[in-house]
Amino acid sequence: MNVLMFTNTYAPIVGGVSESVQRLKTQLQLAGHDVLVVAPRLEGQPRNEADVVRVVAVQHFNGSDFSLPVPIPGQLVEAVEAFDPDVVHSHHPFLLGDTAARVADTYGLPLIFTHHTLYEHYTHYVPGDSTMMQRFAKALATEYSHMCDEVIAPSASIRDLLLERGANASISVVASGVDVARFASGNGKLWRERLGLPHDAYVIGHLGRLAREKNLLFLAESVGLALERLPEAHFLVVGDGDARAAMREIAERRGIAGRVHFTGNLQGQALVDAYHAMDVFAFASHSETQGMVIAEAMATGLPVVAVDAPGVREMIVDERNGRLLADDDVEAMARALVALSDAERRRPMAASARRMAENVDESRCAERCLAVYRRAIAVGGPYTHADEGGWDRVRARLGAEWRMLRHRGRLLKHIVQGEWDQERPTWWPGRRERETELPPK
Repeated sequence: MNVLMFTNTYAPIVGGVSESVQRLKTQLQLAGHDVLVVAPRLEGQPRNEADVVRVVAVQHFNGSDFSLPVPIPGQLVEAVEAFDPDVVHSHHPFLLGDTAARVADTYGLPLIFTHHTLYEHYTHYVPGDSTMMQRFAKALATEYSHMCDEVIAPSASIRDLLLERGANASISVVASGVDVARFASGNGKLWRERLGLPHDAYVIGHLGRLAREKNLLFLAESVGLALERLPEAHFLVVGDGDARAAMREIAERRGIAGRVHFTGNLQGQALVDAYHAMDVFAFASHSETQGMVIAEAMATGLPVVAVDAPGVREMIVDERNGRLLADDDVEAMARALVALSDAERRRPMAASARRMAENVDESRCAERCLAVYRRAIAVGGPYTHADEGGWDRVRARLGAEWRMLRHRGRLLKHIVQGEWDQERPTWWPGRRERETELPPK
């Protein structure tokens, strides 16, 4: 099978979506399938990439870590036609996600969309952040789902949330996989020695982008309170971002800055070894659709203490493989972290965490994704435009552009007028309905 993927984030960006796409690509290729990824051009990207097409992008959009792809009409035609895809897989509902929809529509290919992100938690990166912008972010992803044949949700709670919002009901739950065997083996002593941590010190860990939407100030306060009560404990933070300075200020205010250690971004074996330097993993984000770092931590054998949220509650069974706390309660999280300083209490949780991680091993997740592809192809049938030429090809491209404009124009009208709610608007055509729509004469 030839799988054409579109993603707004890819290597060398460090983050859940980027990692997810790279891992899925690798697993599909190991299973004998061909994959072509369309991604933005980025500073520091690998040289001589195989099976990747880069498009022009604005770097560090609005001061963030993200780049803004600038798709140019027609620039991908040659690469797409040479690849001859069987299915198009979009990992975002905008920017290159729009390009994915156009390609699928133009060539009559099945379109799959993975809803990796709760976009309403990221509107602060856009000038003019407001309640309307958050509502628009929800509606945009919901509207996009109805342009697709199949939707993938990384967790059951995200599937349920999308259905409540009126998304395309053809939703399959497929987690973003992790290499369980890789994370199972590591040398935590290396990081403990490098940071001057006693070999028997209790180390609370966290890994991820240090960004506003990750609820890190609450996490820093909670871990800070736990460290006040555990004078020999340490906090190991892997990752980087704008929230790092604020986390450091909290540590200084609480008088524990000497026991808080920031490593910056890590990759490869250094990242795995950092996980193995931890005794427990602390997590507080409400913006996850799965929380891939939770799966990585569990594959390492770490109990996880986290706040209940979509994408998190599927992985943590309270008092079994960690602690799942009801809400953002600093005292409750600090108390849970202090309790897990007892190695005897952690031991059975660590074993349970490893068993849970097996469910999201990347090879299993890739096979589940392939099942979604096969179902979309079987339902769609042989409706490709690949062999057409001349006016038929032009007509297909014009039709794709017209349908995109029609969808977005209606969406904007209803958002501005405040008419969009949790019900699917009656003007949303389904994926099959759009095949009969034509641009105006």
